[in-house]
Amino acid sequence: QVQLWDSGGGLVQPGGSLTLSCRAEGSISSDYEFAWYRQAPGSQRDRVARINNGGTTEYTDSVKGRFTISRDNAKNTVYLQMNDLRPEDTAVYSCKLSMTEGLITAHFWGQGTQVTVSS
Repeated sequence: QVQLWDSGGGLVQPGGSLTLSCRAEGSISSDYEFAWYRQAPGSQRDRVARINNGGTTEYTDSVKGRFTISRDNAKNTVYLQMNDLRPEDTAVYSCKLSMTEGLITAHFWGQGTQVTVSS
């Protein structure tokens, strides 16, 4: 079993920066993918960025050039560096881990952290 702990959210002015952290507790398989999702009030939850065990990253178009996903394997932690934040980035951000062992893929979610961009 794996538990994820999201942190780092807060209130920031437009143009500001935040770094979110997702710490994983438990054993992680060698075939995995971490992703950050966000959900604004009244909207569906959308994937923002992801990184796999090979280090390949992918971003949704609206955050390209502003957000960076990275990982620290020694700390079992994934980060989302968010720069040039905009009001439309306001949402609850949640980390997701997908692990595959054989034919089985398991998914785990963090509890979410609120990001509010406002002047």
